[in-house]
Amino acid sequence: MIGSLRGTLLERLAPGEVLVEVGGVGYRVTVSATTAVTLGEFGEEVFLYIHHHIREDTQTLYGFVTREERACFEALLGAHGVGPSLALAILSVHDPAGLARVLAEDDLAALCLVPGVGKKTASRLLVELKSRLDLPALYATDSVDSPERIASGLSAERSVRADVRDALTNLGYGADEVSSVLRELPDEGDPSEMLRIALQRMTVG
Repeated sequence: MIGSLRGTLLERLAPGEVLVEVGGVGYRVTVSATTAVTLGEFGEEVFLYIHHHIREDTQTLYGFVTREERACFEALLGAHGVGPSLALAILSVHDPAGLARVLAEDDLAALCLVPGVGKKTASRLLVELKSRLDLPALYATDSVDSPERIASGLSAERSVRADVRDALTNLGYGADEVSSVLRELPDEGDPSEMLRIALQRMTVG
């Protein structure tokens, strides 16, 4: 089982997938939109915690910038009706600490911001995830290695708007929708926070 990868970011492949070279071997890794905007430029060193998902017909590597995000992903997979795609969509909108707050506050509307999650699904997830996630531990992820702080360090030279545009495209939004919401965002800021603002505006719109 592969638990982590440290190597060179070679390519961004299909939406939500990157190619990381480790010791001359290229690994295709599926990532959340939040993780995608933190990885930096091609040719830079990256480190990802890996969930090695094995099924009878395929094996997929899912990559995350923190242990907490991987643990949260794995807890989401244990919830009824939540597969890898939905788990990644949830983490693209709410990082682990943010999801912990959503659950602690029973914030149904916040869960409904996730594409594909309606009120019925959100209500069920609120109940199921509370028993699966360690809320105090997830609150503690607002620390020096939180996705937002990592993003500010690794993505400083990249266009924040380009990061958000790529993330929204990966989530399935059309070019016109993405262009419209990008016009309402500031030129600079934390990529993860700007992505959440963009998703909120998409939902309201």
